[in-house]
Amino acid sequence: MDIPKKVRAQKEWFHSGKTLPYTFRKQQLERLKKMLKTYEAEMYAALKKDLNKSEYEAFSTEIGILYSEVSDALKKLNRWMKPDKVKTPISHTGSKSYIYKEPYGVTLIISPWNYPLNLTIAPLVGAIAAGNCAVIKPSEFTPTVSKLLSIMIKETFDENYITVVEGERDVSEALLNEEFDYIFFTGSPQVGKIVMEKASKYLTPVTLELGGKSPCIIDKDAKLDLAAKRTAWGKFINAGQTCIAPDYLLVHEDVKTAFLEKLDKAIADLYGQDPLQNEEYTKIINGRHFNRLKDYMNDGRTAIGGKVDEVSQKIAPTVVEDITWDHPVMKDEIFGPVLPLLTFSNLDDVKEHILKAPKPLALYYFSENRRNQDWIIENIQYAGGCINDTIFHFANPYLPFGGVGTSGMGAYHGKASFDSFSHHKSVLKQTTAFDMAIRYPNSKRGLKIIKRIMK
Repeated sequence: MDIPKKVRAQKEWFHSGKTLPYTFRKQQLERLKKMLKTYEAEMYAALKKDLNKSEYEAFSTEIGILYSEVSDALKKLNRWMKPDKVKTPISHTGSKSYIYKEPYGVTLIISPWNYPLNLTIAPLVGAIAAGNCAVIKPSEFTPTVSKLLSIMIKETFDENYITVVEGERDVSEALLNEEFDYIFFTGSPQVGKIVMEKASKYLTPVTLELGGKSPCIIDKDAKLDLAAKRTAWGKFINAGQTCIAPDYLLVHEDVKTAFLEKLDKAIADLYGQDPLQNEEYTKIINGRHFNRLKDYMNDGRTAIGGKVDEVSQKIAPTVVEDITWDHPVMKDEIFGPVLPLLTFSNLDDVKEHILKAPKPLALYYFSENRRNQDWIIENIQYAGGCINDTIFHFANPYLPFGGVGTSGMGAYHGKASFDSFSHHKSVLKQTTAFDMAIRYPNSKRGLKIIKRIMK
């Protein structure tokens, strides 16, 4: 595989100017939407084979979101592309100021295995809308989806415009050695550091969508039935293999016992009394992650679940208690159906807990107290999240999604995707009808007038 040749071909295509017109971008987005409809059945089958995702989960967490993203871009693309006229100060009398949205050029999209369609095509929507070319590197851990992506993209787009490059880790490394104009990476913080280091060679701008330890806080005045159901759904969807899943519970000590009972019932309602026998319950991606998660289950004491199936590589929704920050399960993002539980007595305790880990990608707080809700939003740093819900913010195309600190940088979804893949170019258009003498150093009263204007 000649990766440098692929990148050169895309650069030639981009510099030809083909991607710039509104009509071209709109046509490509329409082709993308048609591609999703044409291959919808095959996408369900591929997700089932690689991750054992049900049709419901596949549509609600991957394919449905993509339809929304493409539809939103098609509806608003013309508006997004128009230059923004901004104010001009009196010192610049005679001129007009604009911000133009310019594509970066040839972009690299490296996607993960946990939502292999959503987290590949959602950023691609932004790249297309902004007028870029794209090289896509899907995860080798979901080979069926990866192969399907390659087939779909090849049949839909010119490979000099958009192409998929499959392969193992060495292929990712080879791609990162190329000089791209923009890199969009979704994955772990550890690999994100490598991507950023590689990008620094050419000072390539990046969006990094990473992860971290995202808390789910259950206060004593929360509606416990609803909190339990929404926590169970947000944590155990995709078997917990979600970057914004609740990574650990912080439950007020007064309601711990009651909440655990309701959480146990919510899990049974969602996945049955024995989730391992549920044919639609997602499996763990591979043996290495399966064994890592089994080790985490040895920390503390099992309060809910605890069963595993070596053959199907499934782990039942599990809650462990009697946990401290010294346990291995609290050191890194869990990324699986294991949920540690800690308790607190006041919101200062909550903040102290959260400060023990880097800034989280998500935070979820369940409470009926408006003042406490505001306190959480204003006093704790996190990338984004929900009040009285989990994960739902991710599916809103009007809310930019992205990390902060070690959980990532940059954002996408809706207009934020278009903006991420666009350079915002500032342009001042000056009049030639007259020339202001005060701008020049030989103006006798220039400095005095300028000071009066600008102070």
